[in-house]
Amino acid sequence: MEITHTIGRRKTAVARVYVKPGNGTISVNSRDYKEYFPTMPLQILVKQPFDVSNTKDQYDVTINVGGGGYNGQAEAIRMAIARALCKINAEHRPALKSNGLLTRDPRMVERKKYGQRKARRRFQFSKR
Repeated sequence: MEITHTIGRRKTAVARVYVKPGNGTISVNSRDYKEYFPTMPLQILVKQPFDVSNTKDQYDVTINVGGGGYNGQAEAIRMAIARALCKINAEHRPALKSNGLLTRDPRMVERKKYGQRKARRRFQFSKR
């Protein structure tokens, strides 16, 4: 029984994913993924790599994720699972790549600058 380990990142979220052959169990931080991600869109994001590669209910996934918010974590998990499926079987790569699941999204929060309220928002200007 071979366990495949990959990492996915999005914004400040980092997901470590361990994939092994099984019956489709997905656990996130020792909880079921439906409990961890209560909204349907986030659950669909997590399952998307399996839907695209037609490998539904073939692998058990254990996930450790931290940093960021729920959306960033779900997208980090999606990328890590897609990378794991490519590592397991290279034939999945074209389908996953064409759906954009293997592309690292580089967008991050812009840093706050000194002398300003936020990254680009200035303090209110008073003429008098």
